[in-house]
Amino acid sequence: MPLPILALAIASFCIGTTEFVIMGLLPEVAADLGVSIPSAGLLVTGYALGVVFGAPIVAMATARLPRKPVLVGLAALFVIGNLFCAIAPNYWLLMAARVFTAFGHGAFFGIGSVVAASLVPRNKRASAIALMFAGLTLSNILGVPAGTALGEALGWRATFLAVVGIGLISVAAIAWLVPSDVAKPSGGGLVGELRVLGKLQVWLAMLIASLASASLFAVFTYIKPYLTDVSGLSTTTVTWVLLLFGAGMTIGNIIGGRLADWKLMPTVIATLLAMALLFAVFTELGAIASVAVVIVFLWGMLIFIVVPPLQIRVVEAAAEGPNLASTLNQGAFNVGNAGGAWIGGLAISWGVSYANLPLVGAALALLAVAVAVLSQALDRRTVMQPQPAE
Repeated sequence: MPLPILALAIASFCIGTTEFVIMGLLPEVAADLGVSIPSAGLLVTGYALGVVFGAPIVAMATARLPRKPVLVGLAALFVIGNLFCAIAPNYWLLMAARVFTAFGHGAFFGIGSVVAASLVPRNKRASAIALMFAGLTLSNILGVPAGTALGEALGWRATFLAVVGIGLISVAAIAWLVPSDVAKPSGGGLVGELRVLGKLQVWLAMLIASLASASLFAVFTYIKPYLTDVSGLSTTTVTWVLLLFGAGMTIGNIIGGRLADWKLMPTVIATLLAMALLFAVFTELGAIASVAVVIVFLWGMLIFIVVPPLQIRVVEAAAEGPNLASTLNQGAFNVGNAGGAWIGGLAISWGVSYANLPLVGAALALLAVAVAVLSQALDRRTVMQPQPAE
């Protein structure tokens, strides 16, 4: 791994741990701050909304600034935000600190993707983005379990202080290892960044990202009751199964980068079709515990196979001003997270059983396939159009 990309991966590990570790500490946070567990759960929602709304604001505010100082600043924002989380005296200040921290999330991954892609030859750009995102996937295998164990042993504030320490390492790594002249801002500044948002292919790529993410979270949000009620697994076993899901994410992320460098849109379409098929198998065979465990692993692998291709798709579609579009794509994933959880909950309230919930995920995955096929068809039409004479 090139050292500058390693620096970005360390930061993405820090960000991933910050985002997801709170889920394992909800009882401790709720008890310490005197709120209910559902209220503590809104700290997850607050973070996601901070990503969605903060991403375009930060991207536009930094459109004309050199990329390296922006990345250093965003990594430093995470350090400060996690420090505020660690010392927050009450629930509302903790919520404010979470939202403040989240403001840098989308911008870091968006700008970081552009920087990572600029550090390697064109035929390896998706793999470079995958390497940066490896920190995010590894946070689910290492950072979140370790942070949860630390919080249970020493209190939830100790977990955020540990993230502060990792964040300081990432700030130093980016400042030291990332070249100063990397991925200069687009010549058109903010106007140029906004202009590329008029491209249909940019929006289609973000729509695919949202639908793919929604297909995951429509089911994954309720994976614990599914595995306990339908598959018959114990609560302890579910914890290990979720670690297996994280391992699948990590493997899928690397595979996705390499496949995207080879065939980008065919990779997206084939993977989304495989996801829809896997959801159908989950519906039919999810009651068999061993099958359910294998499916969860494959599911984690497939969902992250599409992440590097979709990120590089946006970067390429918005080549004249990629930073804002790449950042908005991170917001699109988070919109899918929230939308998928809502759709899954709505389906359950309408009487869909946990056993049949994967069919909702399959439907959303097939919608993503339809959009991806449309996007590829538009690519081919553009290539086939005759060029105007000189």
